[in-house]
Amino acid sequence: MRMAQVVISGAVRTPIGNLNGGLSNVSATTLGGHVIRESLVRSHIDPSRVDQVLMGNVLTAGVGPGPPPQAARAAGLPDEVPATTVGKVCGSGLEAVILGCQAIQSGGADVVVAGGMESMSQAPYLLSKREAPHKAEWKVGDLTESMVCDGLWDASSKQHMGVCVEEMIAQYGFSRDALDDFSVRSYTRALESWRMGAFDAEIVEVVTSDGGKSSVVREDERPRRFHEQKLRKLPPAFLPLGTVTAGNATGTNDGASSLVLLSEDRARSLDVSPVAKILAYSRKGSAPQWFGLAQAIAIRDILSKLSLQIDDIDLFEINEAFAAVPMAIMAELGLESERVNVHGGAVALGHPIGASGVRILTTLIHALQRRGGRRGIASLCIGGGEGIALAVEML
Repeated sequence: MRMAQVVISGAVRTPIGNLNGGLSNVSATTLGGHVIRESLVRSHIDPSRVDQVLMGNVLTAGVGPGPPPQAARAAGLPDEVPATTVGKVCGSGLEAVILGCQAIQSGGADVVVAGGMESMSQAPYLLSKREAPHKAEWKVGDLTESMVCDGLWDASSKQHMGVCVEEMIAQYGFSRDALDDFSVRSYTRALESWRMGAFDAEIVEVVTSDGGKSSVVREDERPRRFHEQKLRKLPPAFLPLGTVTAGNATGTNDGASSLVLLSEDRARSLDVSPVAKILAYSRKGSAPQWFGLAQAIAIRDILSKLSLQIDDIDLFEINEAFAAVPMAIMAELGLESERVNVHGGAVALGHPIGASGVRILTTLIHALQRRGGRRGIASLCIGGGEGIALAVEML
């Protein structure tokens, strides 16, 4: 059986909101429904044509059973369309794309909506049922912060992923100034991209309502906070003499992103004009403390599968969970900054963890389209010791 070629249409994202910012009163499933609906509208696909929905979502505590079915219904999809949660920490969104691609390649589906959604602002504090009966009184310090324990914590070494990154920084010899320089460039690129309208085609604005007052979120919120001198003076975040700060690491954010995957034959029969096709994908593991480096192995695996060299790839989107991560990947692969995160990355834009995999793929596709590029690779590090990458070619 000939394996189906998988193409992409309708790649969109919401603006990324700050923690307790403009999107904080919007649930993850509402954000997810918003982008799913827009992906289908831009693709000119009737919701009844969708075979399945796959959505990355990491912080599911308190969201309610079946977050993706909630999002699918909010988008107007029929109840008959199955929807599945994909949980792979920061790689959840890109894993949703890969699983959707595999479903189409295996003949199990022809039209798949793949995306991710996260409201880190609404992640709850937790008190287990085992502990609750023994706590006549409790305070916030007695509670477990679900955002940290389920999204930002290395379960193997029992430490924050930022501490793991400090180990990687020591190995590569990155200075605090070098990390801050990279971060300033990320912010500068993001602000310039917004000024030039480079994000306009990928953004779906979100109307919010709080206390009867409506407002519209149109732009990423994090870049507005940028002040270079303040960034360079921030204290270490994880170790007393460390180099990782709130300025050279990403934030905790809210947002969603999605796209439509189709078999080439189904795209033709539905008269859909796809913008890109999936060339290859890879996931690779590593020791938990070196999670930031595993995506370099995944990228090399993709290049090997495609018989391509690093110079055959026009643009890279390497998720900036910490500035040190793309810096290390660039050092490993011999990449120059002119091809990496050309519109700024997660240090500047933010990192709604369940959505980021599709967010960076969406930004990559639109950047290639805007610049007339041919091929691109999106990749992310994954807490716990993994990396994930996917290559596309524009049509």
